[in-house]
Amino acid sequence: MRIAIAQINPVVGDITTNKNKIIEYINKAIKLNADLVVFSETAIVGYPAKDLLERSELIDRNLSALNDLRLHSDSIGILCGFIDRNPLKTGKSLHNSAALIHDGNITFKQAKSLLPEYDVFDENRYFEPARCVHVTEFRGLKLGITICEDIWINSPEVSFNYKQDPNQILTQLGADILINLSASPYSFEKPHQRLETIKNCAIKNNRCVIYANQVGGNDELIFDGNSIVVNQHGEIVALANNFEEDLIIYDTISGTGDIHNPSTGETECIYKALKLGLRDYVKKCGFTKVILGLSGGIDSALTAALAAKALGPENVVGISLPGPYSSQGSLDDARDLANNLGIEYQVYPIDKMFEASLLTIQPDKESPIMDLAEENLQARLRANIIMALSNRYGYFPLTTGNKSESAVGYATLYGDMCGGLAVISDLYKNQVYNLANFINKVEGVLIPQNSIHKAPSAELKPNQLDQDSLPDYNILDKILKDYIEEGLSFYQLNQKYDKDTVKFVLKKVDQSEFKRRQAAVGLKISTKAFGSGRRLPIAQRYKWE
Repeated sequence: MRIAIAQINPVVGDITTNKNKIIEYINKAIKLNADLVVFSETAIVGYPAKDLLERSELIDRNLSALNDLRLHSDSIGILCGFIDRNPLKTGKSLHNSAALIHDGNITFKQAKSLLPEYDVFDENRYFEPARCVHVTEFRGLKLGITICEDIWINSPEVSFNYKQDPNQILTQLGADILINLSASPYSFEKPHQRLETIKNCAIKNNRCVIYANQVGGNDELIFDGNSIVVNQHGEIVALANNFEEDLIIYDTISGTGDIHNPSTGETECIYKALKLGLRDYVKKCGFTKVILGLSGGIDSALTAALAAKALGPENVVGISLPGPYSSQGSLDDARDLANNLGIEYQVYPIDKMFEASLLTIQPDKESPIMDLAEENLQARLRANIIMALSNRYGYFPLTTGNKSESAVGYATLYGDMCGGLAVISDLYKNQVYNLANFINKVEGVLIPQNSIHKAPSAELKPNQLDQDSLPDYNILDKILKDYIEEGLSFYQLNQKYDKDTVKFVLKKVDQSEFKRRQAAVGLKISTKAFGSGRRLPIAQRYKWE
């Protein structure tokens, strides 16, 4: 049997578009003489649909679309993810399900057994798990069908303490082949973990495993695709590209399939992930052009470069907003960046606005106090201009802060944090430099070298440098990663780093939770991004000492 894996990019909630995309790939698979085409988890609705699942009309439309697919199944079997209603009166009202369609009929349904409740996942909120699993026969092969989390019980690195392995049960029931429909989001550690998980499942069950993953960006999540077929020996026999739609064929008789060429380098994958996440967020939200402030620094330069490559330079507007402490070098770097990228570039000085604001808030003072309030005032004046241009011309505003700054609150609420999407908010400062250098290497020098090599500064007061207020980024980033992503305790961190520095950093991280709660949505590329996967209270007095 020839099995096609259709790796598509659905739009959450757009049932018609998703159905048409599925039909497009069914027809592609037919032209390649496929007997069966496999789609990803909840392909009809898109993943994750979150509380849209509480709208009964969405469920009705998705079921109607599934029924429409019967018209395209005369010459091919279709295995597709959808949302089903729970026929029982107990438990949640919905199932996360897969349906097998062929010869004009829906012949088999299988609900998801294992529902994740960690990181960004909250599936017990919506779904009732499968009570049991069954195999189904199609063209001489018995298929064991599972959905996403059902395969992660085989992860060698993570234990979720699930009671039963649906893959083992399906194998015991006589499944000849295991097929997993997935919507597994990307993080830069994930591809290796996922591959080892699939290999473990194949070897443990002595069965070929077909893994069909979603691709595309939905809100903060980025799905990398990387659909794959692994034989019973743990060998890769078919492989799709990553970060783009794709279609591959696997032949069960020969045991071979299409091997495409996905990116494997960590920095290259991060580059592709951020471009995909940015492009899909902007377009799926209905925008075309973006706007952002260009300070001449590395963060705004990297954000602008990603936007230009994701959306096209004609859809990016860079705004220079020089203030009283902006250096000529930074202004030159911003202009050179815009020229290198070929984006629209405008200059709006804030000096007069700043002077007028100072007279308003301190009319009895002959000279500025030069405190934090005046520093932040400059950032908020810049945000006002960007948002005004956004309102007038319909541009979508991007923020430019990185994870190191966000972690310790080194950003201005309603100032440089103001915008609709935080593109690089899950990149530590050193990752920002690494990605900037990578882009210059593969795309030609787009980001001015001076933006990369000069000491970072907010330029909100004379001779200001980031390191006046923060530890060196080489140290800061290591402490932050150990604390946020690795979960090291205060005691453990003190064994690795200077105690006073650790105390300073942890205090800043905990005090800045209220800022992060009000920040723009950030693209997730790590195992522990700020956002829906990290749920901490704001008003709390936990003592880590």
